[in-house]
Amino acid sequence: MDTKWLEDFITLAETRSFSRAAELRNVTQPAFSRRIQALEAWLGSALVDRTTYPTRLTPAGDVFRAEALSMLAHLSETRTLLRGREHMDAEAVSIAMPHTLSLGFFPSWVKQLEQGVGRLSTKVTALNVHDAAMTLVDGGCDLAMVYHHASQPVQLDPTRFDMLPIGVESIYPYARCDEQGRAAYELPGTPGQPIPFLSYAPNAYLRRMVDFILAGMASKPLLEIRCETDMAEGLKAMLLEGHGLAFLPENAVRREIGQKLLACAGREYSMQMEIRIYCECRRNTKEKVKAIWQSLSEGAGQLRA
Repeated sequence: MDTKWLEDFITLAETRSFSRAAELRNVTQPAFSRRIQALEAWLGSALVDRTTYPTRLTPAGDVFRAEALSMLAHLSETRTLLRGREHMDAEAVSIAMPHTLSLGFFPSWVKQLEQGVGRLSTKVTALNVHDAAMTLVDGGCDLAMVYHHASQPVQLDPTRFDMLPIGVESIYPYARCDEQGRAAYELPGTPGQPIPFLSYAPNAYLRRMVDFILAGMASKPLLEIRCETDMAEGLKAMLLEGHGLAFLPENAVRREIGQKLLACAGREYSMQMEIRIYCECRRNTKEKVKAIWQSLSEGAGQLRA
């Protein structure tokens, strides 16, 4: 069915005249009559009573008139919605980043950034580090925010992608607080008593960071893996229920530390990762992206959450 048929029918219902309706629709009367007939054939029901003059609608035509008005209104609203969304999407800055950064670092970082570039409309895609970088390479986002460490570097072609360091993230071991406000488990632990360990899954970037920390420990802890997951938030939830010890980015647990729900389980067992942001600036034409990059380059290269 052609939506023009609906508009034709509404015009005919309002004018009760084929000739006047054809004139308003800017078509010849024979062509207009054929379009009304095509609509009736599609519906399988006569809409116009052609035995009387002036023209009037059949009972089916009266029912369909209300439905046609509703359908046209709904189509118009949908078109407006989609056009508005396309405009919003065109203006929004899309950023791919790890889940942990999207929850811990990004909210306060973007708040500080807006002080220099004005209000931002952003579309955040939370992925693992590898997929966030690949999303930028494949043209699926404007910016990629990732962790970086010399032991596990993110290597994007420097001739194609611009990079700026925007902060640091420390990772420490944590456990739920006991009644005295101390960590219920502490590294390296007690000989002969394995610590219930909440671990990242093998393919997680932070798993490699934790493995690097543990490999550098002079006193090797005895850890018994109780849970594995890709998500730092999943490990935090397990910590809060007292299931064991886990390594988490500091930004992910600031609130829980302040509320004395979690405590560090060994500050010497830690490492720092750099937070970097990448952009293919030479190809990106969005004004907001240019403004962000200029702001970061000129004086806000190290924004901290």
